[in-house]
Amino acid sequence: QVQLVESGGGLVQPGGSLRLSCVAAGDIVTIYSMAWYRQAPGSQRELVAGITSGGSANYADAVKGRFTISRDDVKNMVHLQMNSLKVEDTAVYYCNGDVSYYNNSERRVAYGFWGQGTQVTVSA
Repeated sequence: QVQLVESGGGLVQPGGSLRLSCVAAGDIVTIYSMAWYRQAPGSQRELVAGITSGGSANYADAVKGRFTISRDDVKNMVHLQMNSLKVEDTAVYYCNGDVSYYNNSERRVAYGFWGQGTQVTVSA
């Protein structure tokens, strides 16, 4: 069974920093394109940042210059460094991506796989 497990969320003051991590757990072969999404109460889930297998990153306009997405293919992990956090960054942050894994020795790919989310609260 494959899981995307997020960690690193919490409560931080405006202007502070947090680093989110997501690890693909299970009998993993590799991770492909990965992304972070967020969903604030009463709002739709939105893309925050994405990173391709080759390391090319893209960001939502609201986080450009403040957030940095990175990946560690050896550890099957993706990170989101969040600096200069604002109250409006408060949301549940979700890891999403395409993951190759073994199921009964058969190689498979899960497309658009979601983690369970981690809460980020920015408040004074």
